[in-house]
Amino acid sequence: MSLPLEGLRVLDLSRLLPGPYATLVLADLGATVDKLEEPQGGDYIRAMGPGLFGALNRNKRSLTLDLKAHPAALKRLVKKYDVVVESFRPGVMEKLGLGYAALAAEHPPLIYVSISGYGQTGPDRLRAGHDLDYIARAGTLAYGGEKNGPPAVPGAQVGDISGSLFGLIGLFAALYERQRTGKGRLVDISMTETATAFIHMHLQARMLAGAEGTPLERGTDALNGAYACYRVYETKDGKYLAVGALEPKFFSAVCAVLQRPDLIENAYDTSGGSEQVRAELERIFKGRTRAEWLQAFAGTDCCVEPVNEGDEVLQDAQLKARGLFEGDQLRTPVLMGPLPRRAPPALGEHSAEVFTEAGFSPDEIAEMLKR
Repeated sequence: MSLPLEGLRVLDLSRLLPGPYATLVLADLGATVDKLEEPQGGDYIRAMGPGLFGALNRNKRSLTLDLKAHPAALKRLVKKYDVVVESFRPGVMEKLGLGYAALAAEHPPLIYVSISGYGQTGPDRLRAGHDLDYIARAGTLAYGGEKNGPPAVPGAQVGDISGSLFGLIGLFAALYERQRTGKGRLVDISMTETATAFIHMHLQARMLAGAEGTPLERGTDALNGAYACYRVYETKDGKYLAVGALEPKFFSAVCAVLQRPDLIENAYDTSGGSEQVRAELERIFKGRTRAEWLQAFAGTDCCVEPVNEGDEVLQDAQLKARGLFEGDQLRTPVLMGPLPRRAPPALGEHSAEVFTEAGFSPDEIAEMLKR
């Protein structure tokens, strides 16, 4: 069965999470993804254990090349590719003579995706950082947590994965443009900027309000804690329920199950009434176990779900029915057919194969791979 991206050739120079997750999605959809790694050690995530490396690098090939020693080899190699993905600090590739301008001069159709913490321009473009730093600068970190409490550190890499996804959006837009023009372009992705997408609606509304508006604040908005009908509640057995009954019709259904229609009136009163409803809901939900509450809500369409913890997500009936878990593989979320299942590559496993396809001679290959 053919896959939608068969024929697309991607050279992946990125490391760790943001770039490799983007290219994993491409590989799962049928693109040929060749992962270029440093000869000594390769992608840093290899040192963190085979599980993490394998999670991001199935369906890819690995080749090794010392870019400092053989920059001309990369210029020659990229002519066989549609896309380059890199995640070095801004300026690193330019110092090697391998930035977008240099490679596009050799291969004008090339699409060059750069994923970095703060982007290729601006006063802080060279700052070191990780996911927590990016979402902190974006304002996304501060928007989660209890009112008057500290920001809540998310358990997921929000900035990294948003960098992956917006990198893919830019890549596909550039591919579409290239169909018309025959030329590629640079896709400049700042993970700090992509993290603002998670608060886009609220941040844009704040900007439009101008001097008459109020700054964003955690725990004070309908979706970040102010409404009692849109919160997480602990149950008797120390587990949790997510009550997302934002609309009155859904919260009315929740109150009907609880046999407390009196709670509806003040559920949306952010001047204090909602806090009283919240306190009462906390008391009520602690009166039964999570399983007992799920049984009580069974068959009621009111936006109440269990907070899956640990391996519970792997047993979720809906996710299993959709084939999200295929053997020991977690499918990427774009469902377009069966998942390819090639094992993640050993470091440099396909070096000779990839360089031969690009027209390098055996002697040239031997020289480049010499350690």
